[in-house]
Amino acid sequence: MLLLTGIGLLIGSVAASVLIGTSEVGLIDLGRVLGTRLGLPVEPLPGLLDSLIWDLRVPRVLLAALVGAGLALCGAVLQAVTRNALADPYLLGISSGASTGAVAVVVLGLGGAAFSVAGGAFAGALASFGLLMLLLRRSGMDSMRIVLTGVIVAELFAAVAALVLVASGDADTTRAIIHWLLGSMASARWDAVIASGAVTVMGLAVFWPYATALDGFCFGTDTASSLGIDVRRTRLVLLGVTALLTAVAVAGVGAIGFVGLIVPHGVRFLVGPLHRVLLPLSALAGAIFLVWTDALARVAFAPQEVPVGVFTALLGVPLFLLVLRKRGEL
Repeated sequence: MLLLTGIGLLIGSVAASVLIGTSEVGLIDLGRVLGTRLGLPVEPLPGLLDSLIWDLRVPRVLLAALVGAGLALCGAVLQAVTRNALADPYLLGISSGASTGAVAVVVLGLGGAAFSVAGGAFAGALASFGLLMLLLRRSGMDSMRIVLTGVIVAELFAAVAALVLVASGDADTTRAIIHWLLGSMASARWDAVIASGAVTVMGLAVFWPYATALDGFCFGTDTASSLGIDVRRTRLVLLGVTALLTAVAVAGVGAIGFVGLIVPHGVRFLVGPLHRVLLPLSALAGAIFLVWTDALARVAFAPQEVPVGVFTALLGVPLFLLVLRKRGEL
């Protein structure tokens, strides 16, 4: 029932968000565009309005939904695997690593034709995650140490990205990439929607069979081992897919923080900690959250558009502090 309710809310949110913007679009207009694409006997819209809806707003809203779903999934998995309620791709430095890899490809042409932006982001995500694991190899998985080390890794890769941008000496490129790094759906296109959709569905399909293992990780690796789980292999698979999801999200829309932190906590508060329920509902809630946050970013200071990462940070920081206080660490 909750799953069906979530799907209904997501469909309604997507439809409503497509109608929001500086140019007036009605629900009937959206219906005519969809009817035209489905080959139904409806009167087509004028070309400009049709393109506004189909080529700009629909892919933008769908990409927001897919990225939100992917980041929420990453947060739910990372919090279980690391046994840390504060873990998400942004705080652990994976987003910064992916951003640095993407910047290196775009600005320096690193890798030549062998690397796309997504490939550079994935390589950067793996590099940052590898460095995080290397730094933690002797200190164990203490929760605060993971977060502090993640912040150090994030700052390191953010500094490298800034250095690359400054070294490029191109003011226009620097301005455009800084805006992108703050998170923006403005450049969303159908190819990014298809790539993000395929990876997000793959991620959920990989994570779902590991729901029991994730429950076991929440009680520690010894408990997980006692359940017959290959801890090392399972952790490697889960973290590798998490890095891939983060890389595709960053390559598509930049580094958007706190979605993976706040959404799983909210869903866990409502439905409990079992990952068989938590994973799909977190994906739905993350999609709904980012769809509406992006809509807010579009209209809050219209016609000027605010990077969506600014609003997710404004919403996420208070909750981050609340979680720290609840854990007695603030």
